[in-house]
Amino acid sequence: MTDGQRLFIGGRWVEPDRGHYEVVDPATEGTVGLAPEASPDQVRAACAAAREAFEGPWSRTSPEERAAVLGRAADIIRGHLVPYAELARAETGATTGTARGMQVGVAAARFRRYARVELAEWAIPPQINDAGPMGKAGVMGALAIRQPVGVVTCITSYNNPWANPAGKVAPALAMGNTVVVKPAPQDPLSVYRMAEALEAAGVPGGVVNVVSGRTVEVGEAAVDSPDVDMVSFTGSTAVGQRIAEVCGRGMKRQLMELGGKGAAVVLDDADIRSAVAGIGTTFSFYSGQICTAPTRVLVQRTVYGRFVEELAAYARRLKVGDPKEPDTVVGPVISAAHRERVESYVELGRKEGATVVTGGERPPLERGFHVAPTLLADCTNDMRVAREEIFGPVVSVIPFEDEEEGVTLANDSDYGLIDYVWSGDVARAFRVARRLRAGGVGVNTVGRNMEAPFGGFKRSGVGRDVGSYALHAYSEVQAIVWPG
Repeated sequence: MTDGQRLFIGGRWVEPDRGHYEVVDPATEGTVGLAPEASPDQVRAACAAAREAFEGPWSRTSPEERAAVLGRAADIIRGHLVPYAELARAETGATTGTARGMQVGVAAARFRRYARVELAEWAIPPQINDAGPMGKAGVMGALAIRQPVGVVTCITSYNNPWANPAGKVAPALAMGNTVVVKPAPQDPLSVYRMAEALEAAGVPGGVVNVVSGRTVEVGEAAVDSPDVDMVSFTGSTAVGQRIAEVCGRGMKRQLMELGGKGAAVVLDDADIRSAVAGIGTTFSFYSGQICTAPTRVLVQRTVYGRFVEELAAYARRLKVGDPKEPDTVVGPVISAAHRERVESYVELGRKEGATVVTGGERPPLERGFHVAPTLLADCTNDMRVAREEIFGPVVSVIPFEDEEEGVTLANDSDYGLIDYVWSGDVARAFRVARRLRAGGVGVNTVGRNMEAPFGGFKRSGVGRDVGSYALHAYSEVQAIVWPG
């Protein structure tokens, strides 16, 4: 790529005030392209453009009109699946299959999903008071409807530059909001391709804006702008806290998907092979760079030895290497700095007394920010490798004696995004699941249902999205009352 990417503000492609920076392929360490570095003034201009578009016709368009735009965008994204996925693979280091299926493919599906929304999901069933303060004479009719929030700043994560932004932009637009998207600095180019698809689909100028940059002040401007009514953020808990403080000062709506340290509780009657296959996806899926990964595994002591042995064997079979190669299972992590961070946690685990059963060394590859799938056994729940989000292909395993201790250990965490339970007794698994303090629990699976509410307890976030829950997240409830 010779020419640098331009910003998308108010329906126009704009040269960045602060030039461009290189986007690096984490597998080859070469340059993917040149991303634009916005100034805070340009970010504020994007927010103002979104405000003007919201106050204009967009928020008053019919749900059918908005759905038609989203449907056309889905078709355009699906029609460009291969080149879009190639870009995503180069920016993120994801394998080709993951880039096509879980990144671009999921993004297209999310735009399509919100293009098929039943109109009933925009309204709440009418509610009638039985009696008012003056008895039957005071009976009033009441209709509760959903209205768009306004201008939404969407700050997205680096691990999936297609599905994550689509999960914010599509429901926000479906509800009649306008958006300013601030993509992660590591892989913003894919988000600009999404903006191109939406422009081609007929989104009016200012309804979608994309601004990028590596400095903190770019994100701060996108959050603090007086034109912004809501912030939807996916990222670390530490950054989420800072954003929440700004939102609190401005009384802005928040939707926060933050960190995770998912507990996987493996009970003594579990299908060990099934548990190993599910938990083993931590090593391969985005190379462990995903907040829903079961990275903290609690195993009942009677099956602990067998589980560790089989998970170690599973990890050793995974090919680490170039994500373009069809047999590669584990690609690189996003950057050299992040590789060093993950490696530092493995070394910390050693110092804390964990046993490195497999992995723990840098793979012998000439290029790429690779980390070998690493299994830390004999951990305790007070170790930092068991409490802090590593965000890499590293799994910590902790033994427990009985069900009660397993639940106690699982809940002894600052996080509460997604937990997991494996048991051959489904009733037992559901009993344990109901006691876990997490926004979601997978029973004998690491799979997701994209219509189920998604979000976290504790420091893992605020609010719920996905499916119809996202429509609620990006809307305000208005009550209209009249004499009965």
